[in-house]
Amino acid sequence: MAAVLQHLRRMTVSEIVLLIVLLLTAAFLSLPIVYIVNHAFKPYSELFAFPPTFIVKQPTLANFNELFQRTSTGAVPFTRYAFNSVIVVACTLVCVIISSCMAAFVLSKHKFALKSIVMGVIMLALMYAPETVAIPRYLMISWLNINNTYLGHVLPFVASPVAVFLMKQFIDQIPNELLEAAKIDGASELRIFASMVVPLSFPAVATISIITIQAVWGDTQSSTLFMQDETMKTLPYFITTLTTAAAGGNTIAGQGMAAAAGLLMFIPNLIVFLVFQKRIMETMLHSGVK
Repeated sequence: MAAVLQHLRRMTVSEIVLLIVLLLTAAFLSLPIVYIVNHAFKPYSELFAFPPTFIVKQPTLANFNELFQRTSTGAVPFTRYAFNSVIVVACTLVCVIISSCMAAFVLSKHKFALKSIVMGVIMLALMYAPETVAIPRYLMISWLNINNTYLGHVLPFVASPVAVFLMKQFIDQIPNELLEAAKIDGASELRIFASMVVPLSFPAVATISIITIQAVWGDTQSSTLFMQDETMKTLPYFITTLTTAAAGGNTIAGQGMAAAAGLLMFIPNLIVFLVFQKRIMETMLHSGVK
């Protein structure tokens, strides 16, 4: 504490003002997190109170109890949806990291005839929202006959333009002389890629991991379009059904469960971001992404 006070005394007026502005901005940006946490513990009297309350006055665990009671009496248990989500996220993350790292390495450090066209296609793909490619994805999944399989969940996310772009921009910062020296020492392309490029690009790998986890963990499109078997659907899809399926379609009766489930869905994303936030900043700095 004494060290902090000493540091504050040495700060100029402009630095103190900037610090106050940043603290106020951080407090303002944290309001959605505070709201999500408080909303999950609100009783029904506060969930539908007018004017609405921001901070819970009488916290309760009733929403969580109602959520677990409903899932325990369903045809498919809550644990099955959660298991599917974990498997899909893990498999997708591995595939995205491998494919994006290999593609970015080739695009960054090798020359070939169609390189500019491939980069143009990747940049063009960044413009499209997932909803615009829902029908082509459905046709492809049906043609491959991988409905109701984990591969049907994973495949639509493997080719990630954002991941390839970030990895390429980061690998561009690795000196070519370093790789040439490794080649002179007899290292193969695979050895250079696995032992040098990937470890040096770990901040970018951490960043695309967060982006992928957040996208896949909250995805409902695959379960809605590609999965007809209820046991193959994921947790986000199940949560979206709470407000419509509860109490015979009474959306009000499902708001408490939806609030509790929303917090449970949010916590993994928050933990992953807090663990890797330093790596994200390093990636943005080296990739030139504002």
